[in-house]
Amino acid sequence: MFSLSVTALTFGVIFLAELPDKTALAGLVLGTRYRASYVYAGMAAAFLVHVVLAIAAGSVLTLLPHRILRALTGVLFLGGAAVLLLQNPDEQAAAKAREPGGQNFWKVAGAGFTLILAAEFGDLTQILTANLAARYGEPLAVGTGAVLALWVVGALGVLGGRTLMRKVPLGLVTKAAVVVMLVLGALSLFEAVV
Repeated sequence: MFSLSVTALTFGVIFLAELPDKTALAGLVLGTRYRASYVYAGMAAAFLVHVVLAIAAGSVLTLLPHRILRALTGVLFLGGAAVLLLQNPDEQAAAKAREPGGQNFWKVAGAGFTLILAAEFGDLTQILTANLAARYGEPLAVGTGAVLALWVVGALGVLGGRTLMRKVPLGLVTKAAVVVMLVLGALSLFEAVV
């Protein structure tokens, strides 16, 4: 059965975690230099692969005993919150995307795909997606929410990243993501003990 509430929760968590990430900034850089639709096609494909890998990892985690699984996901959520707190957004802004060689669809989309796939492999959102898949046992709902969140962040990065960052302080977005992850981590650890 497909759970809309799990999809919505996943969307919110992944959206908040990804928004201050280097991916939105890389999309912004590529989107200002190359045709946005080409860049976005490559990014969207990379995000889909990224989520499929995370869901597969989360499905493997569900084979662990219930208490161990809850404790592990709780620790990983708390670790994710710590990573976000320790990140320096200025360092992310300084990261530069590799420039593709031209306006050819395959070159630009391929560059976007390669950049995002490499940048997101083992990234916080991939770990969070795996955790959510393991926690809720709803791979389709979690996968849908994660892909939609990543696609929206990618689109915001490519089309309107500069405007968004002028209106919503990066620190506020990061703090909201940290609070959500702390709550999920504490809930998972509580469930491991009870």
